[in-house]
Amino acid sequence: MDQQKILGYFIEEAKEHLETLETGLLELSAVVEDQERLNEMFRAAHSIKGGAAMLGYSSIQKIAHRLEDAFKILRENKITTDQKLESLFLKGYDVLQNLIEKLQGTFGLNTEEADQIVQEAEPSFVELQAYLNKILNEDESLSDEDVFAQVKGFLTQMLSLFQEKANTKNRKSLQQICRQLGKLFPDVDSWQHLTQIASEAIANSQHSYATLAPVIIKELKQNSDYIELQQEEKIEVSEALKQLASAKSPYVLVSLDPSHIAQTLRNVLNPQQLSQVAQALT
Repeated sequence: MDQQKILGYFIEEAKEHLETLETGLLELSAVVEDQERLNEMFRAAHSIKGGAAMLGYSSIQKIAHRLEDAFKILRENKITTDQKLESLFLKGYDVLQNLIEKLQGTFGLNTEEADQIVQEAEPSFVELQAYLNKILNEDESLSDEDVFAQVKGFLTQMLSLFQEKANTKNRKSLQQICRQLGKLFPDVDSWQHLTQIASEAIANSQHSYATLAPVIIKELKQNSDYIELQQEEKIEVSEALKQLASAKSPYVLVSLDPSHIAQTLRNVLNPQQLSQVAQALT
């Protein structure tokens, strides 16, 4: 089938799904009491995400995925809606609608412009996630399982941000996630210290996301597991993370495997610098 026809089918279906989402969000207080309608909204966001992924429109895929994750929380928890929550959901919807309208326009969806729209929208989605968590935390019946599900959600969101282009807005969004993670266990001082150091490492613009992501995600996951197992005494900040938070120059993490060291040096040094290193070693 012609690519243009496939795109046309996607846009028509996406517009139908957008109508479903808009109607549901404008009646959110009633929708949260109706599991079938919640499922319908979740499926609408999921369908847009899948179609966009198939056609290679990563910006639409990412925004639909953000909404899908938020609808999943509504499906799995008893949520009392208010005007602020409705407003945050509608902000996310507006971003998705804007991207699809641009895709349908005369000039199509420019990748650079689309990426900029996604980056500018990210703080709103972080705020939406945080507000949903706040509502959940206000429920006295909130279980430990729910709290650790929130940890997983924040880490997933953090991983998605680390896959974006590094810039000031993204770093601030990542730092905001660190603060939200800290609030989940306010009485665990070692966890507060860990999330603060992680935030400082993220703020250090000397480091690339490729350097930060594996260390920060791993440590937050591992130490949250210790809390879940009631082994808070095992929580600690690794030397690698401390270095990332305090280093004044770019910091590169390597294993002790010689081939890995060689590959890392080739990635960060020019030929003249490599020659100088070789001479120093011999």
